[in-house]
Amino acid sequence: MGAYLLKRILLMIPTLFGIMLISFTIIQFAPGGPVERVIAQLTGTDSSATARIGGGGGDGMGAGAQQGGGGGDATSSRYRGAQGLDPEFIKQLERQFGFDKPAHERFFIMMKSYLTFDFGKSYFRDISVLQLIKEKLPVSISLGVWMLLLTYLISIPLGIRKAVHDGERFDTWTSGLLVIGYAIPGFLIAVLLLILFAGGSFVQWFPSRGLTSDHWAQLSIWGKIIDYFWHLTLPLIALALGAFTTMAFLTKNSFLDEIRKQYVMTARAKGLAERQVLYGHVFRNAMLLIIAGFPGAFIGAFFSGALLIETIFSLDGLGLLSFESIINRDYPVVFATLFIFSLLGLVVNLVSDFVYTLVDPRIDFESREV
Repeated sequence: MGAYLLKRILLMIPTLFGIMLISFTIIQFAPGGPVERVIAQLTGTDSSATARIGGGGGDGMGAGAQQGGGGGDATSSRYRGAQGLDPEFIKQLERQFGFDKPAHERFFIMMKSYLTFDFGKSYFRDISVLQLIKEKLPVSISLGVWMLLLTYLISIPLGIRKAVHDGERFDTWTSGLLVIGYAIPGFLIAVLLLILFAGGSFVQWFPSRGLTSDHWAQLSIWGKIIDYFWHLTLPLIALALGAFTTMAFLTKNSFLDEIRKQYVMTARAKGLAERQVLYGHVFRNAMLLIIAGFPGAFIGAFFSGALLIETIFSLDGLGLLSFESIINRDYPVVFATLFIFSLLGLVVNLVSDFVYTLVDPRIDFESREV
């Protein structure tokens, strides 16, 4: 296992490098950039959500991180709306954002800084990127951890019971409920929950915004815990309904495949109780497929699909931060979050392989190619 671990760790380096290189290259051809955003603000044309500010693409960090974006050698004529501005001023903006360097140099400077987790400063916020991410992380961790736990703790037992009672009334009506929950978009469920339970048109049993109450610091320990989960209840319900469906059906189908195999019939013929057969033999093999989907579920729970939920419930997390950074062409934040998410995904994928060996010791990674 040690040799396999070393191979996988070494493979992470070119994988991560490739992800960043492809993303960096795409950004070079993307319209818009921080220089044009500043120009638009100066000329009064920065209306209708900065996403429509076009021009030479950019990437990387500002002067603090010595990294830049696309169009580093552009003159003022290359920036829309720059006519009439002093060309020297435009060059100062390019130097400030690091756009005075060629693309390949900016990329390698960025990657060199990332090796030491130096992500520089945000273009448009007077704060380091790492500090900005740390400020948003509690919201994403809260949503991600509890959603993942709820999804697995509810969906796996539900899927097992559906497999045991395949085709019966319980399986039929739970399948109907799961499909309905999956078909309704999460943001619509979030709006419905706000209307019904957060003071929209009916009762106000739950808060409609934030992760904690304004007076949270004055509460007791138990009061803080209750207040925290009180705020999380509606967002978690909106996020988790769709995830329940996928995991529950995956668990059911995985267990059904194992239940129909010969070794299960043999175990039953030996007189083993159904619970012993199910959890002593079937469970271990059936869980392999579920573990295989854990890295994707982990990353999805933390970093995707939560943008609208965060917006609706006024939760300032990484999903909203990433979206705003893309809209505002704040490339230091965009590339830092991409780097962190990609690295975390690779690590989680590696950890899932270790979980494979815990569930089924017969698996030998040493004998297979990476």
